[in-house]
Amino acid sequence: MAGNAMQGRILWYELMTTDMKAAEKFYKTVVGWSTVPFDGSPDPYSMWMRDGGVPVGGLMAIPTGMSFPPHWGMYVGVSNLEQATAAIEKAGGKVLSEIIDVPKIGRMRAMMDPQGAAFSIYQPENPPGPEAQADLGEVSWNELMTTDAAGALGFYGKIFGWKERNSVDMGPMGTYHIWGRDWDLGGAMNKSKEMEMVPNHWGFYFRVPDVKKSVDVVKANGGQVINGPMEVPGGTWIVNCADPQGAHFSMHNL
Repeated sequence: MAGNAMQGRILWYELMTTDMKAAEKFYKTVVGWSTVPFDGSPDPYSMWMRDGGVPVGGLMAIPTGMSFPPHWGMYVGVSNLEQATAAIEKAGGKVLSEIIDVPKIGRMRAMMDPQGAAFSIYQPENPPGPEAQADLGEVSWNELMTTDAAGALGFYGKIFGWKERNSVDMGPMGTYHIWGRDWDLGGAMNKSKEMEMVPNHWGFYFRVPDVKKSVDVVKANGGQVINGPMEVPGGTWIVNCADPQGAHFSMHNL
């Protein structure tokens, strides 16, 4: 399935939450985003905008009848939605939703990898702009916590062309696999015993100017610091957090 510039490129991020207004206020203060309404959706939908009016993701309420908690998700570009769906199922993944067709935007579908982590595929109506490394206010790292990191990366490599570019020995925690396309885009590792009850999942790091200062802002605005801040190899800093509605997110400064 890999082979063109759009296939395997992460094109969109989305927060599904229980309180859109509260989430808007929190992330505007913590990450510095603004929001604009998107009129092409039958339900209320807002777009997160970083400085310069660049859209970086979306925000919507969890649909009525859905029982999952607030969370962030990602949409990975594909050139043909039906072919990608078939390839994912053949490789051991599963379909989680019907095809969603948004006029003038594109077609998308929620999927699950063989280990149980959810993601979405997205066939945009118009080609995206040039791919670039993350700017301030954008997602700078995509991290998979799973039960079989090597197997999961084999799956994503087959479907999207992602490649393992490096690995780090984390001692008792195991191997941290670094993957990417033309540059590093994220990591994958096996969950610890303490995380056995946590479903396999993708997590996302937002690039901010100063992680240490952002920690105080998170706490002051009703969020929770789960882990960190800490320095990681390469001299960058990260922190893992939860917003007031319970959606987990992380921050990263280069």
